Amino acid sequence: MSANALGHRVMKGLLGIEAPREIAKLVPGVVLSVAVMLVALPLADLIGAWILRWQGIDPAGKASPLSGVLVAIVLGMLISNLVRLPDLFKDGIRFSVTKLLRLGIILVGIKLSLLDVLKLGAWGIPIVAVAIFSGLIFVSWFNKLLKLPDRLGTLIAAGTGICGVTAIVSTAPAIKAEEREVAYAVANITLFGLLGMFLYPYIAPMILQTSEQIGLFLGTAVHETSQVVGAALTYKEVFGDDTVLKAATVTKLTRNLFLAVVVPLLALLYLRRQGGTSARVSVRSLLPVFVLGFVAMALVRSLGDLTLQGGAALGIFDSATWKSLTTQLGDLWGSKYLLGTAMAGVGLGTSFSVFKGVGLKPFVVGLAGAALVGVVGMVLALLIGQFVHL
Repeated sequence: MSANALGHRVMKGLLGIEAPREIAKLVPGVVLSVAVMLVALPLADLIGAWILRWQGIDPAGKASPLSGVLVAIVLGMLISNLVRLPDLFKDGIRFSVTKLLRLGIILVGIKLSLLDVLKLGAWGIPIVAVAIFSGLIFVSWFNKLLKLPDRLGTLIAAGTGICGVTAIVSTAPAIKAEEREVAYAVANITLFGLLGMFLYPYIAPMILQTSEQIGLFLGTAVHETSQVVGAALTYKEVFGDDTVLKAATVTKLTRNLFLAVVVPLLALLYLRRQGGTSARVSVRSLLPVFVLGFVAMALVRSLGDLTLQGGAALGIFDSATWKSLTTQLGDLWGSKYLLGTAMAGVGLGTSFSVFKGVGLKPFVVGLAGAALVGVVGMVLALLIGQFVHL
């Protein structure tokens, strides 16, 4: 097989397009989505730096507490609602929201290592699990109580319980969520995650005693990874405690790993609700390729971290190279570029008019869910966190 033919098969298998015939139709929309992403990321950094300064923290060398994906959605929505986009952009925007989104989720998996889970030990993992499922169950119930769309409640539950935006965009394809529902859920999670980031570092030491307890609380109660780090950095700067930053980060990474279990579970529950308890649900619909890819990348990261202790990750990469590789793939290409482009596409394909009739109820659900997860995280950290030692 020629290199050209092989390239065609790879493009079709991975991204679902015939190269190069279909590429021309995708270029305008993809380029526009990428352009919005490239503006959104530095803008998020600028706003994030201002947030850190406002808290009295030097932003130099520190990650922004504001996720670039939210800024990408907002910018995309502003563009699509202020300017009528020609139809030639539609195919590329749709490609960004579907194919590039899935590829981004796969690459995010390499950020997560099973070794991080083991650091929490026998006591820390149940704390994370209870906090996750408390949020999932409560948000789903409360969403139904307020008679909001089932898919929207599922997305908010995923973002609240697991890992913010990544959980939302991972769950959306599995339940065929609409772009407006994704946009609503992301805005919801970002708002209350930022609120927790600002308040919890000052509330935690009033109730909790050890650094591990405070780190566990921040890692379970704050939604986004960037927000958890921002909250832990605030605590570190104010109280001079490095252990809290470590404990919060490990706890959050452990929450993120639950993505591989919870996304199929949420898809199963949603599909059964739509078709009745006797509905036959295919395994393929519960374990789409991007979820399997996410798990595979996490396993590669775990194996690499494990073999690194013997001198070389996977028997090939030294410590510096392995760290650079996983950071480039997971943080830069996965979390920032690909998910940022996908969320820019979500914004570009969303009209403000679609939010009419829903009102503020989703934010009531998000607020209640965030409050419950915060209380559960606080109680568990107080009762069990004393047994966790990092």
